[in-house]
Amino acid sequence: MSRILYVSSSPRGSASYSNQIAARVIDEFRQANPQATLTVRDLAQNPLPHIDADFVAATRSADGPRTEKQRAILAQSDALVDELLAADIIVIAAPMINFSVSTTLKSWFDYIARAGLTFSYSEAGPKGLVTGKRVIVVSASGGIYSGDSAAFDFQVPWLRNILGFLGMTHVEIIRIEGTAYGPEAADKALERATVQARDLVGVLAAA
Repeated sequence: MSRILYVSSSPRGSASYSNQIAARVIDEFRQANPQATLTVRDLAQNPLPHIDADFVAATRSADGPRTEKQRAILAQSDALVDELLAADIIVIAAPMINFSVSTTLKSWFDYIARAGLTFSYSEAGPKGLVTGKRVIVVSASGGIYSGDSAAFDFQVPWLRNILGFLGMTHVEIIRIEGTAYGPEAADKALERATVQARDLVGVLAAA
């Protein structure tokens, strides 16, 4: 049985291109594996607070959390880490905001990047502890950033790096590009991404 964690970060809900293709990915997975379970973490509907002094005290202080607020923060971070570790497949819907990830998605990574839980340090350097996962990132952007304008894409490279730092090296990217160029361009981008999603899930399901 596969356990899927779906992390959504678009404020546009069902109108979001990244959400639409991510939903298609999940549907394809569940058709191939009807016993698969799904956990949804909607960061737009339930955004995580940005990290602050209480977060640092709760998760990194040698004394541990000392106030009710800090204990709540630690419990939230622990729950998110548990969700991640329990998943076999992680699907991340990532709309590009000003050339990078949304602040809500960045906060999720801040909450799950926990020394001793999702990564560790040693004399040999950092080691990711979240291994054996398959990650599919659905990246949606109004412009086109996979070609000559790749220098402006701070989203996909950053996601690959942070996921790899945490141990998730099996990462596939589905791009939905040029959606701001008009309805016809957006439709074509969705069509291409839909085909890619179907083909990708077919390969992963057969592996």
